[in-house]
Amino acid sequence: MSRRCDICGKGPVAGNRVSHANNHTKRRFLPALHPVRAMVEGKRKRLKVCTTCLKSNRIQK
Repeated sequence: MSRRCDICGKGPVAGNRVSHANNHTKRRFLPALHPVRAMVEGKRKRLKVCTTCLKSNRIQK
């Protein structure tokens, strides 16, 4: 299962986890995805959509 928004294509981003001792280790920032049933080309389809797309009404439920 890919962690990618079906509408805007937002996906995971890499960064660093920084401790109080300033040690850097790699980490991933994952997008907040929700399964949604939306209308696509006149048919209902299950999509994984990020919360930004849900709030901005880029899909029609």
